[in-house]
Amino acid sequence: MVKRINPGSRMSQVVMHSGFIYVSGQVADLPNPGIDDQTKSVLSKIDRLLAEAGATKSDLVNVTVLLPHITDFDKMNAVYDAWIDPANPPSRACYEARLADPELRIEITAVAAVPGT
Repeated sequence: MVKRINPGSRMSQVVMHSGFIYVSGQVADLPNPGIDDQTKSVLSKIDRLLAEAGATKSDLVNVTVLLPHITDFDKMNAVYDAWIDPANPPSRACYEARLADPELRIEITAVAAVPGT
């Protein structure tokens, strides 16, 4: 069975299927100029979406980070490292990629396991 959270005409913010929670790419709502603030905003959105699905960041199995400026890598990691559960780090990839809006500094997708499965 497939469960969708916050479905829209083009995509769902979260799709749950076969014991996994797939979080669509998240970006800052109102782009702030700094990578620090945008990273905090995106991670907060992921926290909220995981909670809606009954999970936490401890249940993450994979994270993909997209940065239009790879020079933001260290600053993004400083925020990410403070957020992630160090006892349960997911696998992760980070790519330099152009985003839909030039003011956006980060986009993150995530996959988590449904707790108890």
